[in-house]
Amino acid sequence: MAAPTLQQPSFLLANLKADATTKPLFQRCQDLVKIIDDYPAKELHLIFPWLVESVFGSLDGVITGWNLRLLHSRSNEYNIAMDFLDPSGPMMKLVYKLQAEEYKYEIPVNYLPGPIKASIQEGVLPDCPLFHNKLHFPLSGVLTLNLALNPFEFYMFNFAYSLITPKNFPQGQHGSTTDNAYFVLVDTYLKYFLPTEGSVPPSPFSDSRGSVTAPSPRSPSVSFAGYGVHSPSLLKHHIFHQPSVNADPAAQEIWRSETLLQMFVEIWLHHYSLEMYQKLQSPQVKEPFSPTEEHVLVVRLLVKHLHAFSNSLKPEQLSSSPSAHSHAHTSPLEEFKRVVVQRFVQQKLYLFLQHCFGHWPLDASFRAVLETWLSYIQPWRYTGEKVNPQPDQNRTVPDKWASFVQENLLMYTKLFQGFLNRAVRTDLVNAKNALMVFRVAKVFAQPNLAEMIQKGEQLFLEPEHVLHHRQPRGYLTPTQGGSYLSSRQRVVTDTVFRVKSHVYALEGQDCQYKQMFGTELRGAVLKLIQIIAQARQTAKRISDHSIEVAANNSFLSWFGFGSSDLNNTFVGAEPEETGECVKKTHEFLDRALDNLCQIFRLNSGQLNQLISNLGSSQDEVNSKQLPDCIQGENGLILTDLGRRQIMNGLRRFEVEYQGDPELQPIRSYENALLVRLFYRISSLINERYGGHMNALCSRPDLLGRLGRHYLANPDSASRLRKSPTTRWTLQRHRQPRLSLRLLASYRTLLMLVLLYLLGALLSFGPVSCTLLILFGGFLHGLLMTLFGDKLKSH
Repeated sequence: MAAPTLQQPSFLLANLKADATTKPLFQRCQDLVKIIDDYPAKELHLIFPWLVESVFGSLDGVITGWNLRLLHSRSNEYNIAMDFLDPSGPMMKLVYKLQAEEYKYEIPVNYLPGPIKASIQEGVLPDCPLFHNKLHFPLSGVLTLNLALNPFEFYMFNFAYSLITPKNFPQGQHGSTTDNAYFVLVDTYLKYFLPTEGSVPPSPFSDSRGSVTAPSPRSPSVSFAGYGVHSPSLLKHHIFHQPSVNADPAAQEIWRSETLLQMFVEIWLHHYSLEMYQKLQSPQVKEPFSPTEEHVLVVRLLVKHLHAFSNSLKPEQLSSSPSAHSHAHTSPLEEFKRVVVQRFVQQKLYLFLQHCFGHWPLDASFRAVLETWLSYIQPWRYTGEKVNPQPDQNRTVPDKWASFVQENLLMYTKLFQGFLNRAVRTDLVNAKNALMVFRVAKVFAQPNLAEMIQKGEQLFLEPEHVLHHRQPRGYLTPTQGGSYLSSRQRVVTDTVFRVKSHVYALEGQDCQYKQMFGTELRGAVLKLIQIIAQARQTAKRISDHSIEVAANNSFLSWFGFGSSDLNNTFVGAEPEETGECVKKTHEFLDRALDNLCQIFRLNSGQLNQLISNLGSSQDEVNSKQLPDCIQGENGLILTDLGRRQIMNGLRRFEVEYQGDPELQPIRSYENALLVRLFYRISSLINERYGGHMNALCSRPDLLGRLGRHYLANPDSASRLRKSPTTRWTLQRHRQPRLSLRLLASYRTLLMLVLLYLLGALLSFGPVSCTLLILFGGFLHGLLMTLFGDKLKSH
């Protein structure tokens, strides 16, 4: 095709902007394909920032772009967007075309994650080499710094950032599913640039030396060998003295893979530093960043793929001695697989999960965080091996994973403690919460895993003075000089130092380590086991109650033989916690108990002794008592024990409507028009004859008792004390009043109709029937007044 007539770049950009508001996506993409093919990089350079923003949205969230997080496979625009943004598609072709010309695009430092921005603004190099040698210093000062990124970095930054940018999605739509275009595109990019088989396909555009233009060279003082294993001295390189050296030629083969991974890790995970996490323990400190469920699901996808990528390392490369490695024998991609999880992801993912465990709401949405954690600590699930698959509980963890467990000890022990703290505060009667406890117990109960964790703890707790004669204390400091490909960090052969290095790097030198199999945590596990046992009993009680209610709420109950009061529902049960859900709860909790006993070596006798303290008779008594409270100035105040009792359904308040009975919401079994009509009539009567009613109910004789039966609720005071109320509510005096709301009930109306029909069959007229009904009501009231107390006692 002949080259088009050259236009002024401003006209090209203006035309594209105009088309963006008038043409459909399919037509716009077709036009862009032709423009990318036909125009030189000099003109494409001017439209690239606008095009990236129009696809992924602006960094401030004002421009939403193509809304990839809302595009699903059933959408007409899904395939169009996926084809255009494919790793081998037109958009990436544009990126490579501009990459060959070494164009730069600026990103304000203010949009970087908190720890990176704070580091740069303090004049210190960030720990990630991705941001080295890219800073522009305007005259206005450090606070307005920009990063100068090459086209590939700029594209991937905007792609990754679009996940965490707050979007104003249309009402009723959200992006939390895993079949949207963004999620699928992340998966596609990971498989393309971090392949488990073969190598990364070469770029279609090359420079004069025959290789794709690599990103800015790394500083020799910050090698990737030390990525994720930080020491204070490593970070104290001032940003005004950024050295410039030639990049390792071998590293150019995988620079796109490195860049993609580092962008994803920094933008998605690096929102918390060790110092920031320690400050967050104070309740006065505001959270710097709160991830969404969709964000966590994408992080889980990243974790799963990185395990598969790392596990695709060739066996001969995995078993060979690192000190014997040379670039002549090891390809850059294979070397990258060796270090990718531990040195690129571990520390930032640990702090990310720590924050989620401590700040995520106590609801079922935590399942996304939980599964991300469980995916990371089970790399053996992503080896690609399909030989004789076994159920998880029977699958023995191979011994070769002992080193991974030791080098990720805190991922197992500290996060297990974090989950334990959540579990004891969670409503385990809810099937979704019970499932999460079961999932964690099931994973940690895998044969060999508990022994590996315990061995790692023993290695870490070995006394320091025993180790000094073996190796100097400098094991925390990464090797200096060049990239990790040319000078890898010296691998410490002593596993004790490896475990200590991991813990100190993630928790600091002054960390107070709590053993997972120590006395304190064992006590917390026993407490969880008791709570699980309590939740099982509550689930059984809910199930029995549901069966009883279902039996009572038959067709005859509509005629008055059952309860139709909304306050009669069982407080411990949620709408979904009935039937099959309760059965699932019981099953999940039973299996969780078995697995916890296996992990912490509790025999059946110990378990039975724990559960025997929660006998069903005692539980039934407790369920009828108030939760544990203290008397405050304005009424009852729940204690921590009382909250746990309510959460697990052990005790409850009789929560009832305590306002004006006449102003309760209109029920489904009432006629709304009649409710409002009778309310006006009774209000007029009460307002006009209120004094007479009060005088009648104050009399101590039979008439006074009869008046109190019809005009006052004798049980109101006792019911009010069943739940925490203010002193004003408790002392409020209920004035006698006439209530006609009962006549608005469909059940009452039906009974009256049947009585009038019966009277007609017996030759009674309407007036006679009315008088008989009134007489019957009076007679019933008289009997209840005379003998009501005796009937209640019986």
